[in-house]
Amino acid sequence: MASSSLSSILVLVMLSMVVFASAGNFYQDFDITWGDGRGKILNNGKLLTLSLDKASGSGFQSKKEYLFGKIDMQLKLVPGNSAGTVTAYYLSSQGPTHDEIDFEFLGNLSGDPYILHTNVFSQGKGNREQQFYLWFDPTADFHTYSILWIPQRIIFSVDGTPIREFKNSESIGVPYPKNQPMRIYSSLWNADDWATRGGLVKTDWSKAPFTATYRSFNANACIWSSGSSSCSKNSNNSWLYQEMDSTSQEKLKWVQKNYMIYNYCTDRKRFPQGLPPECTA
Repeated sequence: MASSSLSSILVLVMLSMVVFASAGNFYQDFDITWGDGRGKILNNGKLLTLSLDKASGSGFQSKKEYLFGKIDMQLKLVPGNSAGTVTAYYLSSQGPTHDEIDFEFLGNLSGDPYILHTNVFSQGKGNREQQFYLWFDPTADFHTYSILWIPQRIIFSVDGTPIREFKNSESIGVPYPKNQPMRIYSSLWNADDWATRGGLVKTDWSKAPFTATYRSFNANACIWSSGSSSCSKNSNNSWLYQEMDSTSQEKLKWVQKNYMIYNYCTDRKRFPQGLPPECTA
């Protein structure tokens, strides 16, 4: 009887270890890459903070590379007067023809809303910006910011609500990020030459240090290692084939109608020779 109870306890302990390992830990998943101590991993790997002062910002990157995935991270942004600061959270490969999928949070004066800036680069070409206000205060609590990157589409989501879809339009000659593995990066840095009202509002260093906080990282993703993917054709990766159902499409329309403040696909002054082909497909 005692040995049976002991066996049960050991099984429970082993199961709890498996669950903990799969839940994500900043020590296991990320390296703080710059900032001279301004980036910190806390609470036994459950929390990460980036700080910015007049001397430097800070940043981190994932230990692993991914080729497609659903990436979730909870962020609580710099509170108060965050004008001039940018908190960037993105996927990127390296080199002059790199691919990149961006969330950037542009700080603002106290009481004024953050701007959520999104962009997609493929083979080194970006210029696909869409910008949004958020329907909540992103500094008061944690919110989940997600990137679904699959061969057919990229979907940006906030708390499970899609805000942007970038479809694979290779059939009409638009490059799509699908061949270059990417790491996850995040940084907090000073961009007061452009970030807030086109650079008119500068960073108030008397409010430094500015701090952004991260938790609950999760990746359902194909890990790229030594030239091969962890996803096989036989593996059960339902997220790889995810499409937007009618409810998701309605939510996307709601966000774009009420909270989108810039869309490159409607900026005819910027593209006098004609809008990019993916905008009219």
